[in-house]
Amino acid sequence: MSAAHSYHVRDILSHPDRSDRIHILSLDEILATDVYERIHNDPRMKRYELVRPRERAIREATAEIESLAQGTVTSKLLIFDVRKSTLARLKKAYNKIVGYNRRDLNRLCFSILIGDGPMSLFQAGKTMDVFIPHLSSHRVDYHPAVFFYDPLLHYEPGEIQPPRMHDEFALPERIPRRLGPYFQEDPDMGVERVRRYLRAVGKDEQIRARRLRRLRKLYKKRIAEQFPHHKDKLEAWLSREGVRLASEKLHLYPLYFEEWVHDLIRKASRR
Repeated sequence: MSAAHSYHVRDILSHPDRSDRIHILSLDEILATDVYERIHNDPRMKRYELVRPRERAIREATAEIESLAQGTVTSKLLIFDVRKSTLARLKKAYNKIVGYNRRDLNRLCFSILIGDGPMSLFQAGKTMDVFIPHLSSHRVDYHPAVFFYDPLLHYEPGEIQPPRMHDEFALPERIPRRLGPYFQEDPDMGVERVRRYLRAVGKDEQIRARRLRRLRKLYKKRIAEQFPHHKDKLEAWLSREGVRLASEKLHLYPLYFEEWVHDLIRKASRR
């Protein structure tokens, strides 16, 4: 049997013996930790097994994610980081993972995407429709149950310092410059600090709720400024159901993220 034929057979197989296991697939240690901590510290999901890359260096983590591909057939949920800056490095690994799980996606297992917006997001005028081809391309590649747009992942070309010729690739450590005015105490605040503050691990429910309200208020202000002609869609985008754009839906990370994870695992378990 040829290698190509072997891969084709493997690609169409179903894998019904899946566990309450979640694969977190990202080269970003800060985002992977945020996803891990949000799920692990939710009382409803304490028993779920979470698999994430252990390597921190980009090159080694890329190889590790590829090595995890076959093991993803034991999971009920796959969480992909699909930001533009790292997607090319992970395309080979992601293609393998989708291939192994293709027959079962949206049946025995589900995928969640977390990513940035399209390249032209802030140059395309005041319409949300710029997201439609962006979401549609990810629909074709990953068949997601839900796509989360994360403003902390979206950097415009002028917001990051391009690496010098011989520099090792690294992800930005500071929040996008356009968000600086909303963090007046430290406009150059680190992404890790922001994520840790927002997930409020170890804090009581009142503190977590207050921080979530502050985040929703920030998102609401930013969306109203960027998309003034879509005020009718503002509340939908801030809701659990997300905003519908043509045939696609768009959500905001981390609003209702834990709820979506819990619901999708339960849905996979009932199949």
